[in-house]
Amino acid sequence: MIKRSVFIDLKDHLSQKEISLIVGPRQVGKTTLMLLLKEYLELRGDKTLFLSMDFEDNAKFFSSQENLLKKLQLEFGNNKGYVFLDEIQKKENAGLFLKGVYDKNLPYKFIVSGSGSVELKEKVHESLAGRKLLFEVSPISFFEFVNFKTDYRYENKLNDFCSLEIEKVFVFLEDYMNFGGYPKVILSETMQEKTRTIDEIYRSYIEKDISYLMRVEKLDAFGSLIKILASQTGNILNYSELANTLDISLPTVKNYIWYLEKTFIIKKVTPFFRNARKEITKSPVVYFYDLGLRNYLMGNLGRVGETKEFGFLFQNFIFNSLNKIFKFSGAKINFWRTKEKAEVDFVASIGNKIVPIEVKYKEFKEPSIERSMRSFIKKYHPLTALVINKNLEENIAIDKTKIIFLPFWKARPKIFETYIGK
Repeated sequence: MIKRSVFIDLKDHLSQKEISLIVGPRQVGKTTLMLLLKEYLELRGDKTLFLSMDFEDNAKFFSSQENLLKKLQLEFGNNKGYVFLDEIQKKENAGLFLKGVYDKNLPYKFIVSGSGSVELKEKVHESLAGRKLLFEVSPISFFEFVNFKTDYRYENKLNDFCSLEIEKVFVFLEDYMNFGGYPKVILSETMQEKTRTIDEIYRSYIEKDISYLMRVEKLDAFGSLIKILASQTGNILNYSELANTLDISLPTVKNYIWYLEKTFIIKKVTPFFRNARKEITKSPVVYFYDLGLRNYLMGNLGRVGETKEFGFLFQNFIFNSLNKIFKFSGAKINFWRTKEKAEVDFVASIGNKIVPIEVKYKEFKEPSIERSMRSFIKKYHPLTALVINKNLEENIAIDKTKIIFLPFWKARPKIFETYIGK
């Protein structure tokens, strides 16, 4: 069992009336989390009911609100009960279905799961406005991975472990950047098992989310697009070039990329500008939610070291960490590039406060700042800049800007609260 940090948040939300809506990519452990919550509730003496759209004999309870309510009345009567509804994206008009049940103000707490296609197909978020709290479950994070690999011996002192056992941490990092964070892939013991597992995850995604639920007809073009995006991780997208290469229209390309975002495969990052209108119109870059899936699409699963791609993957890895850190802070993450080809990997901003962030997959012996970061500092005068790297922790200054060299394992929420704010 791999412990998930989101489990604590879910457990805390059990006391709230609003629906706990668990979303995320396929095969990241949403059902497992629900079963753990169910077990926790039953151990403390609460009544629970688990229904899934994957179970044929449960289908009748999802066929109408009346049938579901009859089942809940049978199980709980008018007493409090906890209702788990799994794979809700397969239910037609799921949002309206849940809204109607919730609005009856019954003494039942609902915990509901679904893939990203919930938002795409059923408009659940709109229908349940004010009635739910969203919990996004991502692939296993690096720190969850390290805790699992070390049998949770250093769960409350990970920074100390990383500082003292740096060579072990580098081995864990290489493993993680090769195979990613899907739980079943991590738990698979052989290369063959890992490859077969991630192949099944990808095929299930294409067949169930993209073909069946989204009704995408040009599956070959869709699959080719994902592979092209994998090869261009961190590079600026050219929509017209993609359309010409795939022989599909420009609106179709943009539509497919939107699907990929909403099903938690990729995340777009837009350029940093002081002019918001420019930011909206300029081309983005993309990063993958899971590095293992990205490597699989490139044909490099488990062999990234042979291709010298660790720099690109490390950048993607740090983006995923930043995305989680800033998710509910109000901060934005952009990238910065100029016509003169100066570039900064990420710019975190909230209000007028900005922090440029460079990502370097290297071991520093002493601090060194490249021309691009100097250009950004000269233009925008940030109070703080970060260089996230493999090993160095040290501070220097350029004019009034404090530049912090930070080892990747210290890129945690408390660090960034100091520079960006909560």
